[in-house]
Amino acid sequence: MSRDARFASLAQLARPEIVSAIAAIVESGTDAELHRINVRDFAAARDLPLDPVVDTFVHASKLGLFDMSWNLLCPGCGGLLDASAGVRNVRASYDCNLCATAYTPTLDDMVEVSFTVSPSVRRIRQHDPDQLSPHEYYREMFFNQGLVVPGGDVWSTFMSDVSLEAEAIAPHEKVVLSTTLPPQFIIVFDPITHATTFIDVKGEPTKERRDVSIAFQFGTRSATRLEMAPGPVRITLHNTTDRRIVPGVFIAGDKFHDLFHHRRTFFTAKHLLSNQTFRDVYRTDTLAVDQKLAISNLTILFTDLKSSTELYERVGDLVAYDLVQKHFRVLAEVVRAEGGAVVKTIGDAIMATFPTPERGLGAALGMRDAMLSFNRSTDRDDLLVKIGLHAGPCLAVTLNDRLDYFGSTVNIAARVQGLASEQSVLTTDPVITNAAVKSLMEARGLGASAQRAQLKGIADEVTVYEIR
Repeated sequence: MSRDARFASLAQLARPEIVSAIAAIVESGTDAELHRINVRDFAAARDLPLDPVVDTFVHASKLGLFDMSWNLLCPGCGGLLDASAGVRNVRASYDCNLCATAYTPTLDDMVEVSFTVSPSVRRIRQHDPDQLSPHEYYREMFFNQGLVVPGGDVWSTFMSDVSLEAEAIAPHEKVVLSTTLPPQFIIVFDPITHATTFIDVKGEPTKERRDVSIAFQFGTRSATRLEMAPGPVRITLHNTTDRRIVPGVFIAGDKFHDLFHHRRTFFTAKHLLSNQTFRDVYRTDTLAVDQKLAISNLTILFTDLKSSTELYERVGDLVAYDLVQKHFRVLAEVVRAEGGAVVKTIGDAIMATFPTPERGLGAALGMRDAMLSFNRSTDRDDLLVKIGLHAGPCLAVTLNDRLDYFGSTVNIAARVQGLASEQSVLTTDPVITNAAVKSLMEARGLGASAQRAQLKGIADEVTVYEIR
């Protein structure tokens, strides 16, 4: 399918102003602007609503206009630890040799999702990273996703200030660097293999030239540590891999570490997994069967239809089934409008997820209003939903070939819903104490009444709040 045909297909699926904005950046944007696009920044820069922008990029990725990338960003240095085409390639643990720390990735703190223009649409320099200079590689490929990094001459000046050397080394080649070690902490690091050597330079200076040999290979699990006196040194850098590498010799002083404090707000994997369009378009193309990935904080919402058994007896199976399906569609529309996703239906109930508590509460209130409108439109008064929500850590898993969630947060959300009466919304401390939730409730003139409750399967009593 040609580029024009793919954009024509995208125009049938998304808002015209968003499709036009994407077409414009493809046509006239810089290479850097088309590499690993942060959809948050894209939407904000054009004053476009985030959720429809996400939907559009998901469709554009499925059509082959963009390549989706799941980028694992180190929470310590902000560097790129790994990038893959799908979440099923995200591993359960990672080592950052630059930070000398091991990490268990979480889908909201460490995994970013970005979009790069497909080479079949427009070829950019970042499609050929081995053609980038070492300074460009560090900026464009390693640091640019997790950190706010300067561009142009400012970046070149920064790299000159913090590095003694930075070299591109061809596969299976060696480079010999002759330099003088200052009395500071030195890091020899390559962003491709992640191999790292720490050199603690201290003591009395020497005039004797020393020789140091450093081999770079994939799979290095920890940094090498050396102690040396200040003075001349000859460092042999040996690339043992089949790829070009770009190691640098860095002075790990205040200016070097200051770079890591300028964090970029990225679009998280948690946010994408709670997007209904992504779940609809990619369906089973998510986690592997035995994969379990942590989420630090996800908002879970459960609903249930009051007295659905009596409804079937009262109006008959066919009519009741039709009403239940229509009620599902009403609730799903509210979930989508609040940037959430329906995980599954369970009998006459739904489970949905939201990236933030205020989105979850907004959906709960929207569901209540939508069902009142639905009842009026069908001249009924007996289709009433009970709603409960909770927020906290959980695991993303695959169950029955679909993305699902597991853990005590899910269990508590389901139990809280079980306490709800008709048309009531019940929630918990992690939701009600959220600053954005407080603002939402104040704006709508809402209050909350608290009660202590013992939830089945939960050892301690939980404070539950009914939204009034």
